[in-house]
Formats: sequence, structure tokens, C-alpha cells
Amino acid sequence: QVQLVESGGGLVQAGGSLRLSCAVSGRTLINYVMGWFRQAPGKEREFVAAISRSGGSTYYGDSVKGRFTISRDNAKNLVYLQMNSLKPEDTAVYYCSARHSILVVTTTDEYDYWGQGTQVTVSS
Repeated sequence: QVQLVESGGGLVQAGGSLRLSCAVSGRTLINYVMGWFRQAPGKEREFVAAISRSGGSTYYGDSVKGRFTISRDNAKNLVYLQMNSLKPEDTAVYYCSARHSILVVTTTDEYDYWGQGTQVTVSS
């Protein structure tokens, strides 16, 4: 079983930055593709970013490309999401997810484990 705990969310003004962290326990992180998703009120959960097991390949949703960066530290069992140039439309609960596979995917139903989420609110 894998446990995921997100942290780093909060309230920030438009144009600001936040860094989310996801602490992974229960299994060795290098065996998992990791992803970040978000869900705003009244909307479906949306793909934000994903990273391969080694960290050598990253993927982003169109709405965050060029502003967000996903990274991982397998030695520390941590995954990060650096969010820059934040916009009010980035307001959502952000979820960390893990997939026990070598294949990176962007769909929610293909991830095996999820954290509880951390709230990000961007004010205009």
C-alpha cells in the first residue's frame, strides 16, 4: 500500500508562486509514475502534470505548460509541483497520485493511489 500526503497549498495572489510537495510512504518511489491532478468546485478532476519513474520525462496539461514544473527526488520519496505565474483559474484542490507502471498516462482512472489533496487559492 502506498500513502501520499500533499502539502504546500495556500492562498496566493495572481502572478505569485507556490510549491506543492507530495510525501510518499509505504513503497519505493522509483517503482511509480507520479502525477498531479486538480479539481475545482463543480468541475471534473483535471490532469496537471506527470513524471516518469526516473524523472527523465515530464508531461503537462495544456493550461499549465510553461508555468508549472513537476519533479521528484526518489532518494527522499518526494514529488514536487512548482507553480509559477499563478492565475485565479488555477484555484482548485490539488491531488498527488501514483501509478505502479512504467507507462506515463494522463487519465485519472489509471492511477492507483491518491492523496487527500491540498487547497490552492489564487486571488485576483
